[in-house]
Amino acid sequence: MSTSKPAQHMILTTFMLPAGYHKDSWRMDGSRAEELGNLDFVLELTQMAEAAKLDAVFFGDVVHANTLLRGDIKMNGFYEPVTVLSALAARTKHIGLVGTISTSFSEPYNVARQLCGLDHMSGGRAGWNIVTSSDGFQNYGIEEAPDPATRYRRATEFVDVVQRLWDSWDDGAVIVDRGSGEYLDRHRLHPIDHEGEFFRVQGPLNMPTSPQRHPVLAQAGSSGPGMDLGSSVGDMIYTAQPDKGRSIEFYAAFKQMAKDKGRNPDHVKIVPGILPIIGDTEAEARELADELGRHVHLENGRAQVGADLRMDLSELDYDERIPAEWFRDDDAYGSRYKIYRTKSVEMGMTLRELIVDLARSTGHQWMAGTPSQVADRMVDWFESKACDGFNLNSPFNPGGFRLICDKLVPELQDRGYFRAEYEGATFRENLGLPEVSTSLLPA
Repeated sequence: MSTSKPAQHMILTTFMLPAGYHKDSWRMDGSRAEELGNLDFVLELTQMAEAAKLDAVFFGDVVHANTLLRGDIKMNGFYEPVTVLSALAARTKHIGLVGTISTSFSEPYNVARQLCGLDHMSGGRAGWNIVTSSDGFQNYGIEEAPDPATRYRRATEFVDVVQRLWDSWDDGAVIVDRGSGEYLDRHRLHPIDHEGEFFRVQGPLNMPTSPQRHPVLAQAGSSGPGMDLGSSVGDMIYTAQPDKGRSIEFYAAFKQMAKDKGRNPDHVKIVPGILPIIGDTEAEARELADELGRHVHLENGRAQVGADLRMDLSELDYDERIPAEWFRDDDAYGSRYKIYRTKSVEMGMTLRELIVDLARSTGHQWMAGTPSQVADRMVDWFESKACDGFNLNSPFNPGGFRLICDKLVPELQDRGYFRAEYEGATFRENLGLPEVSTSLLPA
């Protein structure tokens, strides 16, 4: 099956946050906040995404309650990714199923089995969003987070081990020879005998090769170590890019990094987030944006912004700006920290404006407008090589996501920038990625 796509075909996934991506949007009438953590609500949203022909639903994850204790239920662990994606696999047919699993708290053998199993259960629609963690270590008996360099060394080794476990079965290892009584050609299973800095893993995997062999690998680090890992192994790169010019620079730099590592840059998809607030008129969209802003809990927002920036903002008035000297020029604070500093220092946002802006975007771009206006911007970014598509952040659920699926996506389809039907049977095929087979692997 051909994996080529029209040049103008975007990738569209959605960040599945049933509470709504816009912080405190769960306070709106009709939010169904009472159902968070249950299957029916998230299944309805996923089936809505599949009906719109989106490439994938993407579940983030956290393994601590720190955000909940600050009054923020948006980025929560209500839906453990492997559990919910396994349930959704049985109730969907085409859409990709991407889950976040941190390399900081898991073991490669377990993750290799979980994702291989999900790929089998879904018929080849599994994806893994690879992250390292900076919080939650105390829940695993570790007093403090390792430094970023150590976390990324562990992540690099972790992913390598997982991929080698997926490749520990040759193609054709399952023979089901009833006459001889041999289910497997055991000569086609290979121990990996890995001994590294962080892991010792014998292998082989105890599960047959899954439909994709390698589930799609997503990665979301935009720092130096994150870009190094993503350009080495990522099929799809999630990134926060609120500025078109900088996104163009990031896109070009990332593709070049992948090319320098011997990879086809067309097989590394750059997918920034966007939060579209949609109305039939621009005035209607802006009124909806204002309504969402009025639901933001300012005092909880102060605590959340302070935690994100690692600052004590308790004495700062809402209409004051964060002093420029409070910010640090330290790459260890991450790419989003730099975005917040730009908005506060260069754009001059007050604390109140910053709280509401971050409630909407968390570092991503957002836009209020008609379906045509939002599509114009998305097409402009796509044609300018600022991205290969977008991760759609639904501002509120279910209503905000229904507007995206029923109004924005059809606008992009009518213009020829998005599919009308799924092209392939697997997630990799729908992304336009090549199949993975042992014949393509290094000796």
